[in-house]
Amino acid sequence: MLQVSCGTGNGQLTSLTDASVKFSRSRQHWARLSNPIATAIIVDNEAVDTPELPDHRSGYSGVASLVHQKQKRSLFVPGIAGLNFEHIHDGTTAGLVEKFEPRKFPMELRIINQTTVELYQPPTGNWKLESCGRYELLKDGTLEYRFECIPRAVDFRNDFIGLFWASYIEQPEDNSIFFRGRKIGRSDPARWIRGVSPRHGVSSTHRPAGAATPRVDSDFPLTLVNHPSQFEVTEPWYFGVCRNMAVVQMFRPQDQIWIAQSPSGGGQGNPAWDFQWFIRKPKVGQSYGFVMRMAYFPYQGRKQLIQQTEVHRAFLKNN
Repeated sequence: MLQVSCGTGNGQLTSLTDASVKFSRSRQHWARLSNPIATAIIVDNEAVDTPELPDHRSGYSGVASLVHQKQKRSLFVPGIAGLNFEHIHDGTTAGLVEKFEPRKFPMELRIINQTTVELYQPPTGNWKLESCGRYELLKDGTLEYRFECIPRAVDFRNDFIGLFWASYIEQPEDNSIFFRGRKIGRSDPARWIRGVSPRHGVSSTHRPAGAATPRVDSDFPLTLVNHPSQFEVTEPWYFGVCRNMAVVQMFRPQDQIWIAQSPSGGGQGNPAWDFQWFIRKPKVGQSYGFVMRMAYFPYQGRKQLIQQTEVHRAFLKNN
């Protein structure tokens, strides 16, 4: 039996459910969010070819480029993206008509203001899932991502919706990620865990403490979904380091986000530092949502990282 929980959000997380949000529909397939600390370029799932994004591939929506005043080289693999909405599934092979459904169906880029945009996707062809993701660049260079979706039909055979996001990191010195956790089945105090996946689809998924692995078919091809590690996550955040910059992904406890990783998701030497979310017993017409933040800043050690992200983790805990 599936024992994951889902956040239904606080309501009105995006223009999907908040009719008061004013936006304009972009005439191009990208938008630049910038402040003195960082610059992020958000793209829909169409191909883009600009001086800042040469030969960006179709299908890869989300954050095509993220640079910091202290690191002008983008964090993400050129041509692909971070915080990229990848998969919709129900854990069954029969239901997976298209592995990368969010890549294949049109998105609308909505401009809210100079630091906030949304990617709206009408109900997709197979799962009929309508969704909207909001990307906001905060004053300290942190990206906040709010996601909402509404199932417009229910044919999820295992009675859950599985959703997956990927961030393809370009050539970090160490593919590992780090989180607070412990071995599954133990009651030990939480400690720092170095998450290592020796190859794609092996020890790739780290569950929230107390959650059970969702029921999936034995031949289910999305291997980052159902190949758990020996660890569980006791605090809803993790980080990696790339070119002396910390990459910190933080989540609301109530949303029960699962961490995932691949050493080669973006190509040899380009790991994927990912996450996934499960909606249990979905209902047609009901909105579901979560909130997360991605911080990006110079890394000076764990103590500094904990202090610098404290305000964001407190926000997510209380909202």
